[in-house]
Parts: sequence; C-alpha cells; structure tokens
Amino acid sequence: MYATQAMAFAAPLAKELDENKVTPGVLGFIVFAVMAGGVWMLMKSMNRHMSMVNFEETPAQTPAASAQSSKPPAESEPTSAASRGE
Repeated sequence: MYATQAMAFAAPLAKELDENKVTPGVLGFIVFAVMAGGVWMLMKSMNRHMSMVNFEETPAQTPAASAQSSKPPAESEPTSAASRGE
C-alpha cells in the first residue's frame, strides 16, 4: 500500500474526529506508565547506592595541631654513615 492510498483512507476518518475530544488514548497511558515505572526503579536504585556512601568528613585540625604538623620532624635518625659520625 502506498502512502497516498493510506492518506486517502485516513482522510475521511480524520474528518469524523472532533478536535475537542481527542485524547492520548491507551498508547499514551502505556507510555506514561512505562516512564513512571522506569523513574520509580531509578529512584529505588539511587536510594540503595546513596545508602552506601559515607558522608562523614574528617575532623578539622585545630590551629595548634596544624602548626605542629607544619614543623619539620624532631631529631630523626641520620641516614648516612657520615652524619652518624662514623
């Protein structure tokens, strides 16, 4: 069947339809229901993955602790024999 023949059959049907009473129909409902189900499944999956995330932050350092950490380490063991006095 050619497209022109299909249009010839569909044209009289289109004239009978009232433009104020056209609804999405069953296909529109099915598409909406599938999309709603997909969103529901995505939200369920997101909640499961978000429950595995650890949101605890490391404690902030106090100014005294950060000052101590910026100083070089005190008297560590020498690494060479010359620095040990040998």
